[in-house]
Amino acid sequence: MTTNSSSPSPGGAWQRSKHTNQNDENHESTPLLVAEAEDRHYDDTREGSYHSRTADDRPHNGDEFPAKSNGPRRWPSLVALIILTLTLLAILGVGFAAPAAVEEYAKEALAFKPTDLSILNFTTEGVEARIQGDFVLDASRVQKKPVRDLGRFGTWIAKKVESKESTAEVYLPEYNSILLGKAVIPPVVVDIRNGHVTHIDLPVRLTPGKLKDIRYLASQWLEGKLGDLRIVGNAEVPLRSGIFNLGTQKLSQTLLFKSKDIPAIPQYNISRLNFHEVRLPQVGKAMAADASVEVKNDYPLSFNVPPLGFDILIPNCAPDQPYILLANATTKSIDIFANEDVRVDVEGTVRQLPEVLTTVCPDSASSPLDQILGRYISGVESTIYVRGTSHPLPDTPPWVSDLIGSIVVPLPFRGHSFDGLIREFSLDKVHLGLPDPFAEPNTPESQPRISAVVTATASLPQEMNFDIDISKVRADAEVYYKGRKLGDLDLRKWQKANATRIESSGDDRPGLNVQSVVKDAPLEVTDDEVFTEVVQALLFGGKSIILDVKAKVDIETETILGKFIVRDIPAEGKVPIKPLSHPGVAGFSPKVGSLKILETTRETLSFEALVNITNPTNYSANVPYVNIHLMSNGSYLGYAISENVKVVPGANDNILMHATWDPVKPSHIGQLDAGRELLSQYISGYNTSLTLRTHNGTIPTLPRLGKALSVFKIDIPTPHLETPKNPNHPDDDEDDRDEKAPRFLDDATFHLFTSTATFTLLSPLPHSTITITDIDATAFYNHTEPVGQILYDLPFAVPPGASRSPKLPVDWSPNSVGYEAIKQALGGSLKLDAVAEVGISIGNWRQNVWFRGGGIGAKVRI
Repeated sequence: MTTNSSSPSPGGAWQRSKHTNQNDENHESTPLLVAEAEDRHYDDTREGSYHSRTADDRPHNGDEFPAKSNGPRRWPSLVALIILTLTLLAILGVGFAAPAAVEEYAKEALAFKPTDLSILNFTTEGVEARIQGDFVLDASRVQKKPVRDLGRFGTWIAKKVESKESTAEVYLPEYNSILLGKAVIPPVVVDIRNGHVTHIDLPVRLTPGKLKDIRYLASQWLEGKLGDLRIVGNAEVPLRSGIFNLGTQKLSQTLLFKSKDIPAIPQYNISRLNFHEVRLPQVGKAMAADASVEVKNDYPLSFNVPPLGFDILIPNCAPDQPYILLANATTKSIDIFANEDVRVDVEGTVRQLPEVLTTVCPDSASSPLDQILGRYISGVESTIYVRGTSHPLPDTPPWVSDLIGSIVVPLPFRGHSFDGLIREFSLDKVHLGLPDPFAEPNTPESQPRISAVVTATASLPQEMNFDIDISKVRADAEVYYKGRKLGDLDLRKWQKANATRIESSGDDRPGLNVQSVVKDAPLEVTDDEVFTEVVQALLFGGKSIILDVKAKVDIETETILGKFIVRDIPAEGKVPIKPLSHPGVAGFSPKVGSLKILETTRETLSFEALVNITNPTNYSANVPYVNIHLMSNGSYLGYAISENVKVVPGANDNILMHATWDPVKPSHIGQLDAGRELLSQYISGYNTSLTLRTHNGTIPTLPRLGKALSVFKIDIPTPHLETPKNPNHPDDDEDDRDEKAPRFLDDATFHLFTSTATFTLLSPLPHSTITITDIDATAFYNHTEPVGQILYDLPFAVPPGASRSPKLPVDWSPNSVGYEAIKQALGGSLKLDAVAEVGISIGNWRQNVWFRGGGIGAKVRI
């Protein structure tokens, strides 16, 4: 006889026996317990998909039955009665004589493969769920042969077992027997014969245990403190098999989950994130965040999650302080299907930033917001916390709100590196300030200082779709030259900034152009050699240099949520610096406008001068102190000092300088006196130059720089001393001498009758008197023809401005062409040349110089 049952259970679920029964009318000689290999009715796997064997798969047994007996007709009835009696005894034996063996068989042979678990509805008390799966008893799973044989025999006789409605309770013995929950199971009918598969479809009512116990377990799980977990399920199930009532059976099942097998928080991925402004009633403008989260679902679980509300929390300053509420979030109803990844759309709102979020933590320089933003910007994993909202949504069952409202779930998320966020970074209008020579070592004042206009172009992340302004900026920057670190640029002082939005163009995202003026930012030189190379390249390289800047930038932003600081945004940029333009340092063209002698000794002069220079570069500089050696042809002449000077591009007038003239005297006979030679050439109108050379005291706080630069000669034209105009002929158009050459001897007048000469002398010293101590001079006509000689050893003064010398005696050269030219020029004038040795003094200072002059206008009088 073949039976296929498909009847609804009293609880409304369907139990379908998926098998085709074999021919039960076997010959009496057929053993009741057939070998396992011959009698399996399903695939030989313990957790695979089971199927029944059809009648066509077995041999036909019709010929195995013997011929009908010729005995009385009552014999079959007796046999049937005996079989019925034996069957009843077998059931009784199975149920009462060997309960331990039957229980062992049932536990080992039972195999249940769930195919679907779905939650139909969230109720006010719990959950209505639906469990679907395949039930089978597999004798091959039983290890002991006696138990296996007895079990197969008993179940072959009973065929099916029906349970009535029952209640199962699940406990955790190791946790004070916490009740996880209860399940009300409707009646179910299963085929218990070996290999026969019953598909089960059960609606189950689930009720959670005490919420405080579940919260405790959830917190232990989230904190990773759950070890091996033993779960015990107890149930009292009324059973019957056919017409036999098997009574109420107390069933208990224990499952042991190793800690490594306990499911973890499923993997998730934030696939979409968008921030934008919204307007809320009674609040006004607020920040909204829309996100899509994809969650991995590897479980045969299907259900609909009602709308839920959550609080988004971030860590406080200390771990023992309560989390800080940042935002509120909600999810709409979510449909979850078995073994399919879940997409969750989340809508969040930040109404305002709480004060505690932006308050600097004790013994720290950052706030809780700074800390989490810093980790996010650095691409480091951070953790936010999610908790059920304290204001549940109307469609959320109260017990669900109570449960999730006290469970805080940590959600680690990896930050988004902001490398490349600032795509351009430059310094313009650079102003260099030298260190204060009297500053304490290792202080900002002891370092060079830079002022500049800092310009940065920042790309806005795609997630940001709201107005943002930047009001202040500051940074810590490292400066590199050719891959080697030059120093640290201290921009830690807040500087005001202006931000202009840049709309997207092509592949470029929208951004902000930020400008800020930086004043006197210290540059801490960490490698003097690199700094020396930079200065050398600027002074003598003739082409621009590139400095690389790597910075961590803090910005004070203004959004609809108010002001807050975003710290440590990485920025990189290249700063081109132009060299000194042609003709380099010589292009500064110094001119001495006023010179004042301050102190004299026999061999030295100390003076101050107002100098006018033209800065041909685009750079400016503050010079607190600089000391430069003055050289000529490699010989030391003295030094010049400048203090507290500000040099700007273009004209720089009346720069006060102090200098000391103290030339090195010749060390052996035949060596030229460098001081005498320079002065002689200078007053004679030669093109002379000074060599400026640094030394280790040039910038006292940077001695290595001065010493390193000393190998380079900086040659400049000797500063031009302004001389007064000759009042006798202020506009002498016939004077063909070089206008830029000094004119200390402007003209001469020769008197033939008295054999004397007077000269107009122009002193370049407006505050000091020069004394000429002695003269040995010869005048020439046409460069080579002598006119006469002056020998005079009586000192006379040359006061500031234009003055006339006393009448100096002239020893004529009679019978010479030159003297004849003088006589012929009587009443007129002619051009003469002069060669002289002159002794001069200023205060205590004494010096002999030579003079070579040409084209001197000479008048001839009677």
